Parts: sequence; structure tokens; C-alpha cells
Amino acid sequence: MKQLIKITLFVFLFIAPLISANSQTAEKAVPVFENGEAQIVPAFEDPEYWIRHDLWVETDFDTDGDGKMDRMHVSVTRPEQTETEGLKLPVVYVSSPYFAGVAGNEPGLFWDVRHELGATAKARVHPEVKRTGQRPIISNSHIRTWVPRGYIVVHSSSPGTGLSQGAPTVGGDNESQAPKAVIDWLCGRIPGYAAPEGTEEVKAFWSTGKVGMTGTSYNGTIPLAAATTGVDGLEAIIPITPNTSYYHYYRSNGLVRSPGGYLGEDIDVLYDFIHSGDESKRAYNNATVRDTEMKNGMDRITGDYNEFWAGRDYLNEMGPMKAALLMAHGFNDWNVMPEHSYRIYEAAKAKGLPSQIYYHQNGHGGPPPMKMMNRWFTRYLHGVENDVEKDARSWIVRENDNMRNPTPYKDYPHPDAADVMLYPTQGAPSKGGLSFDKKESKGTEKVVDDYSISGGELAQAETSHHRLLYVTPTLTEDIHISGTPKVSVTLSSSKPAANLSVWMVSLPWNEGSDVKITDNIITRGWADPQNHKSMRKSEPLKKGKFYEVTFDLMPDDQVIKAGQQIGLMIFSSDKEFTLHPDPGTELTLDLASTSLALPVVGGKEALNDAFQEE
Repeated sequence: MKQLIKITLFVFLFIAPLISANSQTAEKAVPVFENGEAQIVPAFEDPEYWIRHDLWVETDFDTDGDGKMDRMHVSVTRPEQTETEGLKLPVVYVSSPYFAGVAGNEPGLFWDVRHELGATAKARVHPEVKRTGQRPIISNSHIRTWVPRGYIVVHSSSPGTGLSQGAPTVGGDNESQAPKAVIDWLCGRIPGYAAPEGTEEVKAFWSTGKVGMTGTSYNGTIPLAAATTGVDGLEAIIPITPNTSYYHYYRSNGLVRSPGGYLGEDIDVLYDFIHSGDESKRAYNNATVRDTEMKNGMDRITGDYNEFWAGRDYLNEMGPMKAALLMAHGFNDWNVMPEHSYRIYEAAKAKGLPSQIYYHQNGHGGPPPMKMMNRWFTRYLHGVENDVEKDARSWIVRENDNMRNPTPYKDYPHPDAADVMLYPTQGAPSKGGLSFDKKESKGTEKVVDDYSISGGELAQAETSHHRLLYVTPTLTEDIHISGTPKVSVTLSSSKPAANLSVWMVSLPWNEGSDVKITDNIITRGWADPQNHKSMRKSEPLKKGKFYEVTFDLMPDDQVIKAGQQIGLMIFSSDKEFTLHPDPGTELTLDLASTSLALPVVGGKEALNDAFQEE
């Protein structure tokens, strides 16, 4: 009996504590993965046990002229286990100029577009942003998505916004260097500080040094901006409808053009819209950025491409980029148009970077399905070998499908797509045809500009002198368009300058109270005939002289149903996008030297079959 008591005491005093300690060790919360995806971990899920704090990271630039390096305001949200158990986790990082509020849309904020091409518009107003938000919270976006799955979420306000120092430059170098500095801090290469002016350091001891970035629109531009610096530790980015070139956002092939829904917006308008930083620095920032650099570089007179715009085009900066890229965009995004993602995706592929693209049929915004994003970050931030890099390169949400259910393809454009040449035949003021036979394309036709008539109205009109419309035979089979259509238009103008707008539409026009104009728009494009030779130099048009203007329309991937006709509509001023000159400019089209290259899956044979009568 005494021996049994001694054994029991030994177990209780010595063995049980070891078992208990081992059990506690085994119960420490760690990320969990199933089927190559990070799973929600209950121990990370309760916001009550998240640690939230803020700090400032010092950059290597001074853009607000105070003689000190600008510091970026950063907030951190992490599971308590990163403090209590020494757990290190990768980071999902989101940066934005919008977190502290924006200017109101007051009258005069946007440029007046009602003037002749080449004329100077009247001055606009400059509103000031009143900063919103409280420390330490910059934003709550993405936190409930990623923290429970074993990530730390970090936010920062971009330069000159919120509590971040410096000046907003809308695509300038500091908007690339600022997130780079935050990533350098997350990787332990530079210090963070507890205050904007202090010396007390804050360390990211909880970071594995693996960072991924994501965001939508401007917030999706910043991940790409950071990636172009080649900063170590930025392993993967998921830009959603990013603005990859401010020239492509505010200009088209030499033409001054507004983003859809924001007629009269330009880069200096966006500057005023986001400038929520220190009020005492705004006068200096306005003088140096908006009223000097932007005023001298943006050129609303000619719309020509120049060094100012070249410096705000991330395609020109991709040399150092090494982050894995998953892009997302909508084919009917007429704000940040679908070319923005496509041009970067193509360049990333050419560099040999892991790259995938997700396109849907809707407008601005729309992330990839959670499964896709989760697999991407699980692979490149947690290092789980889930073979995501072997997945399909292209994911397209087909018409009327759920956005969470994209169709996989080997690539975008569809590998089986080939350009089919189509040529317009006479028919004004009603409808002409689109023919395979160039010989059928002959003569000239005239269109009279009138900005007051919308493109949708022009496309639906049975007859009109304000547009030229050329249509295919009615399709007897579905046709899959995939890629970037290109037009070559040969025209003369009655004035030295003219807008040139081109739409591809599906006819007949859909009817019903729930129909959106985008339901019938296949794609669109705009150009300045004065830039027929060069994007960098425009020249006045000579009356009666014909000029060949060749340019891409926006990329698309769309199935045009049997029973529809594909229409090419050519007109001058686009009410929703271009400047509004006085009506009356006449454009004369030389049909024999005008063409459409249409990328069709199956090429000419598929389109020809669809033209045949049943």
C-alpha cells in the first residue's frame, strides 16, 4: 500500500506536470491548412483577443519640404499568440490614400469639358479634405478575412493622407517607395517609431518577413507600385482593378478622355480629392505638386504622352519586379478599363513571373473568388506547396455565371483565338455591313459630330447622321471573342482637331427595365486623329486630307449569342467620356482603308460558319 502511494505521489508530482506541459505545447495555436488553403483557426477568430497598435515608418524621401524624411502611418492587427506564444506569421498588407476620407463632390471640382479641343478650360475649384478616423484604427478592411486564417493584417495611409507625412503625387515615386519602406520594416531592415516625431522604436518581431499585398482600384495600384521596386519580402500581390498607368486612365491614344462616371476628372482633381494629410503642409504640397509638376506635365491641351505620364506608368517600372501576380478586373469596367490589368499581366508573363488573371463580366471592382486568393497567399506567404502555380493561367466568369465560379482557360486571350479582318460596306445614315472581302469596302461616308447625343442612343437609332454603323450578318451560332480588337480608321476632318470614338456593340439592343447599357457594349476605344503618327506629338489636321488612325479597343472575352449582330460604330464626341466641342465637325471615312481586326476563338472559319444561314 505504501509503495502504491509513493508511485501515485511520484506520478502526481513529476510525471503529470510534464504531460500537462506537453499538452499545452501541443495546443498552441498555429495556422492550419487543408487542400492547399489556410483554414479559419478558432483561436485566431475572436476580435477580443486581437492586438491592435499603430506606429510610423520612416522613408528615404521628403516630399512635404520640412527637411525631415516623411514617415508613413501604419496600423497592425495580429492574433494575441504573436505576443504571448512567440508566434510569427506572414502579413497581408493594404495601403490606400482613401482611409482618412476624401473631398466632397462639390460644384467645380471637375474640369469643365464644354469647350473646343485645344482650348483652355476655365479654372476649377480646389476643395480641402477634412481628415476622418481615429488612432490606432486606419481601416478594418481584410481583417476578418485574413487574421482568422493565420495572417497579420497591416494597413498604411499613403503619403500626404491621414496621419502619413509627405505629399500625395498620384503615381509619383514616393507612392512606390512608401509601401517599400513599410515592407522593409516588416522584414526588420529599418526601424519603426511609436510617434511621428519620436525616437522610440517599434519592431515587427511577430513577422515572418513574408508579405502579400492586395486592394481594389487605387488600393490595388499600390501593390503593383510596391512590387516594381523589387523589395525583398513582397512575395505575392493580388491587385484588383488597378490603375496601372495614369495616362491610360485620363487619356486615350492622344485624346483627353475622362474615366467613366467622372466626366472632367484629371490627375490634379484626384490629388485634391485624396489630400487629407497635415493641413499645415498643404500649401507647400499644392505649390510643388499640383500647381507646378502636374500643371506643367498633365497637358489637357494636346493630350500627348510625355515624361510626366511616362513616370506614372508602372509598365515602365517592371524591371525589378519579382512578386507572384494574381490580377482581377471586369470587362465592363469603364472607370479603370480592362487594359490596365492585361498590359501588366502580359509583361509579368514575359518576365517569367508566376502570373494568373481573373476577369469577370461586371464593372469596377470584384475580387477573385476567396479560394483563388487563399491558395495564392497560402502558397507564397506560408510556403505550402499547393501547386497553385500549375493552375490555369486565365479564369473568366462566363456570361450570367456566378463570380465565384469562373471558367479556367490555358491563357488569356484564349489560345485558339485569331484575328479576323472585317471591312465596312456602305449604308449611311442607316446601317452598312461588315464583310470578309476588302473589295466590297469602297467609297466614303460622313458623320457629323454632336456631343449631346449619347453613344447608347446612337447605337439604337435606326438612322442617324451622327454615327456610322456597320454590322455583320445575324449570327446563326454563338461566337466567342477573346482578346484585343483593333481598328484602323482612315478619315478627314473639317476642323484641325476632332474626337474619334469607336464602339463595338451587340444588336438588336436588349429591352426591359433591368437592361444596362453595358449589356450591349462589346468593347470601346477612343483616339485623337492628331496623334496618328505619334503619341508624343500631335499635329493639326488639314481640311480634306485623309489620315490613317490605328489603335486598340479595350480587351474583352465575351460570347455573342446566335441571333445577334456584331456592330462597329464610329462617331466623334462621346458624351460620357470626351470633351464636348461645338457640334458640327464633319468626319469623312474612307471605307476602302478602314478595317476591324476581331479576335475570334476558331478564327475566320468559326465566324464564317456563324454567318451561314441555317
